[in-house]
Amino acid sequence: MKSIELFAGAGGLALGLEQAGFEHIGLVEYDRSAANTLIMNRPKWNVLCEDIALTAQRDLEKEFNIKKGELDLLSGGAPCQSFSYAGKRLGLQDVRGTMFYYYATFLEQLQPKMFLFENVRGLLSHDRGKTYRTILSIFEEKGYQTCHEVLNSWDYGVPQKRERLITVGIRKDLKNKCAFSFPMKHSYKPIMRDVKLDTNPSDDECSRYSPYKEKVFSLVPPGGYWRDIDPEIAKEYMKTCWYMGGGRTGILRRIGLDEPSLTVLTNPGMKQTDRCHPLEVRPFSYRENARIQTFPDDWVFWGTLAEKYRQVGNAVPVRLAFEVGSKIKEALEKI
Repeated sequence: MKSIELFAGAGGLALGLEQAGFEHIGLVEYDRSAANTLIMNRPKWNVLCEDIALTAQRDLEKEFNIKKGELDLLSGGAPCQSFSYAGKRLGLQDVRGTMFYYYATFLEQLQPKMFLFENVRGLLSHDRGKTYRTILSIFEEKGYQTCHEVLNSWDYGVPQKRERLITVGIRKDLKNKCAFSFPMKHSYKPIMRDVKLDTNPSDDECSRYSPYKEKVFSLVPPGGYWRDIDPEIAKEYMKTCWYMGGGRTGILRRIGLDEPSLTVLTNPGMKQTDRCHPLEVRPFSYRENARIQTFPDDWVFWGTLAEKYRQVGNAVPVRLAFEVGSKIKEALEKI
C-alpha cells in the first residue's frame, strides 16, 4: 500500500506505518538534520528536504508518479498555529499561509483513499474549538468522512504518557466499502523497568546538569519531585516558581522505575519540565528518550546533540503509529 508523508520529522510516524505494511513513495521534511536522519536510515525512501510550500506548487501526480485517487494514504501532522477566521465559510482560503493549508492542498490534488492527520491534544480546544472545526470542515469539503480520538501512547505499548489527537479520513466514495476503528487498548501498560537504560553515557549522547542542579537532584527520590526534599532547598532552586499556583509537579521531577515516562520533550534541561533519570543524577540520554519513544536502537539520528534531542522529542511514538497504521491498513484491505 502506497503512502506519502508530510512534515515527516525524524521518522517516528513513517517507521510505524512502514511496520504496519505501508510503502512510502514520498516524504517531505523541511529540517535538514531530520531529513538526513530519514535518508541515513532509509536510503531508498524518496525524501524531499524542502519547504512544503514549494512542493505543493508542483504537479503532485507527476512528482510522485501516482494518479489522482490511487494513493492509499496521506499522513502527517501539520503545525496549526496562526489560523485566520476572516472568512465566514471556514474553507481552504481561511487557512492560506498556514502549514495545514499545504496538507489540505495535497489532499485536494491527490485524493488518497484515506488520510491520517495527527496533532497535539490542545488542538481540540485551540481558539475555543474554532481551529479544529475549521480543519474538519475543510476535510469535509475535500470529500472525506472523518473520525477522531485522543489516544494516550501508554495504552498502546509505549512506556510514556503522551497524548495525540488522531484524525482519520475515508474518501466519501469509499465509506460504504470499508470501516475504520481505532485500535484497542493493550492490557499491559509498560513502565520504565521495561526500558533499556544506559550506564554513564558519554557527553556526546547525554546532556548534563550543572553541579548545583546535580546536587539538588541527588536529594530527590525516584518517583519524586520538589515536595520530597527540604522546603528551603526547593525554594532556593525554584525561585519565583515557588510562588506560582498549581502543583508544579514537573519541577525537580525524577522518573521512577515503576511508572511510565512523562512526555518526552525536545529539550532535556527546562526547569519546569524536568525528567531526571531514575538511577543516575542526569537527564535521559537522547537514545534512552528514543527507546521511550519506541524507536529501535538501530535507528540512527543525524546532527548535534541538541538536534537529536529535538528530533526524538518531536516524533510520534513508533508503536502508536504502528497500531493506528495497522487499523488503517485493515480498513483499506476491505476496499
